[in-house]
Amino acid sequence: RTQTGTGAGDQDLLPGHRCRVTESDNGGMIVRTALSVLALASLSAPVVHAEPPNALYTLVDTAALRLQTAEPVAAFKWINGGPITDPARAQQVLDTVAAEAVALRIDPAYVRTAFRNQIDATEGVEYARFGQWKFDPDAAPRTAPELTASRNAIDGYNTTMVETIAQQWDSLHAPGCIADLDTARQTVIDGRGLDPLYAAALQSATRSYCPTT
Repeated sequence: RTQTGTGAGDQDLLPGHRCRVTESDNGGMIVRTALSVLALASLSAPVVHAEPPNALYTLVDTAALRLQTAEPVAAFKWINGGPITDPARAQQVLDTVAAEAVALRIDPAYVRTAFRNQIDATEGVEYARFGQWKFDPDAAPRTAPELTASRNAIDGYNTTMVETIAQQWDSLHAPGCIADLDTARQTVIDGRGLDPLYAAALQSATRSYCPTT
């Protein structure tokens, strides 16, 4: 396959960024970029509910949003030949969220486990995308946002998740946690139209939320 560099403005493919189109863009690139922006925006847009179905919805929904960053990250790694796993980055994330947990006076070990599962699930989605692109090279991405843009988005989701865990600490340790978690997961899956890959990833990413002991 031919590797291509990341072009200026590729960060616009991330959720929350607007597409910038200039007169120098050719028609094919305009169409591909616009479609990519629309697709990612539709995945990351808030799901409107009259009220959250339960206390765990916001946490699970943010976990789903974080999982969806696997798309631009996998694209960047595919184009630039980088490995899917990045132990140094994973350790940095785990250390940061553990420190945030200590600051919020919640168990850092619980938070580390939750984010270890989140990282593993995200990598699972990336591996799945690599497999698909190996089978069908024509479907592989040709452009991708800079990795720093994706990681900035991930860091934002991480902070929101730790803060939400602290806010819902009692609910996460209540007898009804498992039922609430199942309801929240299904609401997110239905509301965001997650496919089987992302539904499985969300199940894996959130599997430690309700301690069994």
